[in-house]
Amino acid sequence: MSKVSIVVPTFNESENVGPLANQIDYALKGIEYEIIFVDDSTDNTVDAIKKVMDENKNVRLKHREGKTGLATAVLEGFNLAEGDYIAVMDADLQHPPTILKYMYHALEAGYDFCVPSRFIPGGSDGGLGPYRKLVSAVARYIGKILLPCLKKITDPTSGLFMFERDCIKDADLQPIGWKILVEVLAMGSYKKVVEIPYKFQARPTGESKLSSKVTLQYLQQVKDLRSRAFNKKSAEVVKWTLSQMRSAAGE
Repeated sequence: MSKVSIVVPTFNESENVGPLANQIDYALKGIEYEIIFVDDSTDNTVDAIKKVMDENKNVRLKHREGKTGLATAVLEGFNLAEGDYIAVMDADLQHPPTILKYMYHALEAGYDFCVPSRFIPGGSDGGLGPYRKLVSAVARYIGKILLPCLKKITDPTSGLFMFERDCIKDADLQPIGWKILVEVLAMGSYKKVVEIPYKFQARPTGESKLSSKVTLQYLQQVKDLRSRAFNKKSAEVVKWTLSQMRSAAGE
């Protein structure tokens, strides 16, 4: 079986890293995996991750002193990843770790890229408040309008996805801000994408990092990608139902 590397950027998530690692371990029983925390925290998150490492040999840590930025943290995780498949997810448990199993089996079924979606039957963005739903919707549609390769993807601004590592082998990734999936979809090399439904969860603890700076960075990112990837066409995109997703996982 293939190995999966889960890249998790962290910034002051000390209360969430332990539960996240435990839930990932439970979700991926029987699957070889590693969790790579790339941490920019200013609190005691590093200590919390080191405690997790003492309990789980599959957990790795890269702490960056004096650096910030989700996108650059994820790129460091890509460089450290040893798996055949690479996944990205948030540390705040709004991305349910159980979905990793279904993402993994989607790639095992022959797809190059898996994007869980809140916007296909069986999915939900109920974990977002009204303001964040509005900001998220505007960001999605700006991306779809300006970047043709995103048009068939229903949830292109998500922070949750998994792909075969060869998808970024020769990719010129220059992300800024938070929307790393947009960068990988625009600059990566892949032929078949599968979307699977998932339910975005309410954050159990801590605060959202959303800010006006993040919004401006996203607009700059899309502007840059429009010149770098404007001619890239959308790949084949298949949308799975819940029953297809579970069947692929042998349930």
